[in-house]
Amino acid sequence: MLLLLAEYLTQYQSAFRVFQYLTLRGILAAGTALSISMLVGPTMIHRLKFYQMGQSVRDDGPKSHFSKAGTPTMGGALMLVAIAVSCLLWGDLRNAYLWLALLVTAGFGAIGWVDDYRKVVEKNSRGLPARWKYFWQSLIGLAAAIYLFLAFDSPVTTTLYVPFFKDFAWNMGLLFVPLAYFVIVGASNAVNLTDGLDGLAILPTVLVGTALGIIAYLTGRVDFANYLHIPHIAGSGELAVFCGSIAGAGLGFLWFNTYPAQVFMGDVGALALGAALGMVAVITRHEIVFFIMGGIFVLETVSVILQVASFKLTGKRIFRMAPIHHHFELKGWPEPRVIVRFWIITVMLVLFGLATLKLR
Repeated sequence: MLLLLAEYLTQYQSAFRVFQYLTLRGILAAGTALSISMLVGPTMIHRLKFYQMGQSVRDDGPKSHFSKAGTPTMGGALMLVAIAVSCLLWGDLRNAYLWLALLVTAGFGAIGWVDDYRKVVEKNSRGLPARWKYFWQSLIGLAAAIYLFLAFDSPVTTTLYVPFFKDFAWNMGLLFVPLAYFVIVGASNAVNLTDGLDGLAILPTVLVGTALGIIAYLTGRVDFANYLHIPHIAGSGELAVFCGSIAGAGLGFLWFNTYPAQVFMGDVGALALGAALGMVAVITRHEIVFFIMGGIFVLETVSVILQVASFKLTGKRIFRMAPIHHHFELKGWPEPRVIVRFWIITVMLVLFGLATLKLR
C-alpha cells in the first residue's frame, strides 16, 4: 500500500524511491510487526484473561506444567494480525506470491482458531477432530500446491535442488504438487508439536523465517542467484517483506511468551506460522535447506512418530514422553534449559543452512 503511494510521490520527490528497496521494506515490515505485537500485547493478554481464555494442562505431563493452567492462550492471533498489517503496508500488493503466502497463513490460522475456540471456550477437550483438522489443512495445502504448479512458468520453479551440488537438480514435473503439499502441511504440524514450552517454538520460527527471508531476497535477484548457483524465481524477493513481518511479530510475541509465559500462541499461531514457513520454502525452491534449518521442528515430529509406532508395534515407548522436549523435562532438565539449548541448536542449524548457499 505504502509502496504504491511512494511510487506515486516519486514524481514529485525522488527521495521516495528509497521505498522501492526490498531490504528497507523488509526491515520496516519487521519493525512494524514488532511494534504492533509489543503495543497491543498487554491489552490482548488482559482481554484474554477477562474472558477466561486459559490453557488447559495434560494430567500426564510434567508436574512443573500444572502451574500453567489458566494462562491465556490464542495469542497467536495477534501475530497474524501484525503480519497481515505489516505486509499490507510495506509489501507490493501486485505480487501474487505475497498474497498466496498471506492467504495460506490465514487459512491455517483459521483452522487453529476453531480448534482453540472449541478447547478453551466450549470446553471440548478434543477441539477440532483430527480428521477434520487434517482435511482442512490438506485442502488448503493442496490448493496452494496446485496453484503454484499452474502459475509457475519455468522448469526451474518445479525443480528440486539439493544443497552442496550446484549441478544436481531434479525436474519433478507433476510430483512437485505432493512435495509442496507435504512441506506446507508437514511444517504446520511440526511447529505445532514444538509449541509445548514457553518460547520454544517462536524463536526458532523467527530464526528460520529470517533466514528464509534472506533466501527469498537472493532468489528474487537474478545476479545473486546466478552467482550462488541457486534458482532464480522472479517475484519471490517480495517474500522478504513477509518473512520480515514474521520475524518482527514473533519477537514481539516472545516478549510475553518467554519463560514464564504470560500468554501462549495456541494452534491459531503455531499452525499458521508453520504453514507460512513451508510456503516460503516451496516458492523459493529451498525445501531441503528448510528441513536443515528447521531441524528442531523435524526432531520433534520424528520423536512423536517413533513413539507412536514403537508403542503400537511393541507396546513399549522409546521416550519418556513425546514430543521429545517433554522427554528431557522428565529426565530432570529444568524447562529454561531445554528451551535455551533447543534455541542454540536452531541457531547452529540456521547458520549451516545459510552456508549451503555458497558451498555448492
